[in-house]
Amino acid sequence: MKLIILTRATFFVEEDKILTSLFEEGMENLHLYKPGSEPIYSERLLTLLSEDYYKKITVHDHFYLKEEYGLHGIHLDAADIEKPEGYKGHISCTCHCIDELHDSKKRNDYVFLKTIFDSNSNPDDKQTLDMESLRNASKKGLIDKHVYAMGGICLDNIKEMKDLGFGGVVICGDIWNKFSIHHGQDFKELITHFQKLQKAVS
Repeated sequence: MKLIILTRATFFVEEDKILTSLFEEGMENLHLYKPGSEPIYSERLLTLLSEDYYKKITVHDHFYLKEEYGLHGIHLDAADIEKPEGYKGHISCTCHCIDELHDSKKRNDYVFLKTIFDSNSNPDDKQTLDMESLRNASKKGLIDKHVYAMGGICLDNIKEMKDLGFGGVVICGDIWNKFSIHHGQDFKELITHFQKLQKAVS
């Protein structure tokens, strides 16, 4: 099972240090998600990271960064968004309902399915999928190794997602809530939690 870490939606002072530590701990897939931000801030964050990690980063906007920094790929935040004209390379997207899975899996390397549970990072993101629907989708083969569970995913429900047949999980609030961007300097708790997440998906 794959483990994807989604960045906080906003930039913060210790971010490059924490991301570097996560990469050192074996993070293989980081999604850079900074909605509504100016591209210069994403560029600054990338320049603070080792080039060795660029191939493990996927961007959700400012897609030119993919080529400029040799990143892993791009991510479309909805199933009906067209990929950039002429784009060839790794691509993924977010599906907001089960009905979008069949066609989206054909066009993408993998897809996120949201919202499985109430979000841990965005209080406005409420659960939109019930377990019965997910079980039915799993039986029909719509949920498979190319579909990653998103929305409220945490250490406590990863096994449930694995049992449903998801190929991966997308973690955001469950890890970033372990660090206070206003008061925190020590991020050992966050790293320890990441190690637990790694064990849970293995």
